Amino acid sequence: MRVLLVAYGSRGDVEPMVALALSLRELGTDVQMCAPPDFAELLDGFGLPLVPLGRSVRAMATKAVTGPEKPAAEGLSERAARLVAATYEEVAAVAEGCGAVLATGLLPAAAAARAVAEKRGVPYGFVAFFPTYLPSPHHPPLAWPGRPAPTGVADNRALWDLNAEDMNLLFGGAINTHRASVGLPPVDDVRGHVFTDRPWLAADPTLAPWLRPADLDVVQTGAWIRQDERPLPADLVAFLEAGEPPVYVGFGSMPMRDAQDAAQETVAAVRAQGRRVLVSRGWAGLAAADDGDDCFVVGEVNQQALFGRVAAVVHHGGAGTTTTAARAGAPQVIVPQMADQPYWAARVAELGIGAAHDGPVPARASLSAALATALEPGTRARAQAVAATIRTDGATVAARRLRETMNDTMNHHA
Repeated sequence: MRVLLVAYGSRGDVEPMVALALSLRELGTDVQMCAPPDFAELLDGFGLPLVPLGRSVRAMATKAVTGPEKPAAEGLSERAARLVAATYEEVAAVAEGCGAVLATGLLPAAAAARAVAEKRGVPYGFVAFFPTYLPSPHHPPLAWPGRPAPTGVADNRALWDLNAEDMNLLFGGAINTHRASVGLPPVDDVRGHVFTDRPWLAADPTLAPWLRPADLDVVQTGAWIRQDERPLPADLVAFLEAGEPPVYVGFGSMPMRDAQDAAQETVAAVRAQGRRVLVSRGWAGLAAADDGDDCFVVGEVNQQALFGRVAAVVHHGGAGTTTTAARAGAPQVIVPQMADQPYWAARVAELGIGAAHDGPVPARASLSAALATALEPGTRARAQAVAATIRTDGATVAARRLRETMNDTMNHHA
């Protein structure tokens, strides 16, 4: 029996699903991955078959950030309708023989995945990779484009109620129209329908604890980490060994409107602290500020092997990068761009394992000040202490739980 894993999002959504897929495979369970076409090469490297979902996420994200203007809330419903229909068609086509469906990423795509599970009569689950995506009295919801939080409302539960109304308004029509077309009844709470009343949280309990009491019965498994065995490139190793540990700078799957300005400001901030700099190109296409021999540019590399050899990690604050740096005991400076990234920046600062940059634009003076905090000996000592607490078995825990769910369902129908 197979498990269908559906992830419509960036690398931060897909990479943990790959870790889960590999853990499931080790336990003898077949896996079918459904994800954007951007990740075909990644999955192919592990022999995981990919059903490509929709258009390139990288192309859409780059257009949204670097285009003439950011997309407004208007048009979201139309785009959601297309995404629901396309995702349902692509996932349903490979659902034969599946025993469970687990989804993450954009809400309309996850709604389509749940519809497939309903039609096949198999368990469905939703996983989030950071706590603030899930409703809780302990934090407010993320703001949606064109729908800022109303002024004067400070109670988190009230804000989550408004968030549920927004989800219904933005996506309810598209989701229910599609459900009717495939013979399923309408839903009146889109967010609750997609998240379920027992979602999973694949995040480390030290870095990102789920606070109780809470309205949802969240299952926190620990972060889903894929062990990376790739060696570092020889030229990168030579750079690392040619001097003191450098500061790593990379913004992962975040396109940036003024990427070269950001690179120049960031390199200058690192040099102001008397450090060499290692620049990761990422989706922003960062490049060296000049041809100085204290600066080295890398593409896709094994961060698990690299982060233990750098003085600090300056990054956007994605869940995966934050967890990898924390696990390596590397001090961090997070320059949050969007979504969950302000949460991770705040957590790194609260834990004393790094600093949160004020705002998404890395400016020389402010970034240098944040780096000064991260490079203090006390910060590294705390980062190394926290590193010893990071769990690495989250994907195995989740894989076993998923297999138990499938077995229980099979026994119930026997």
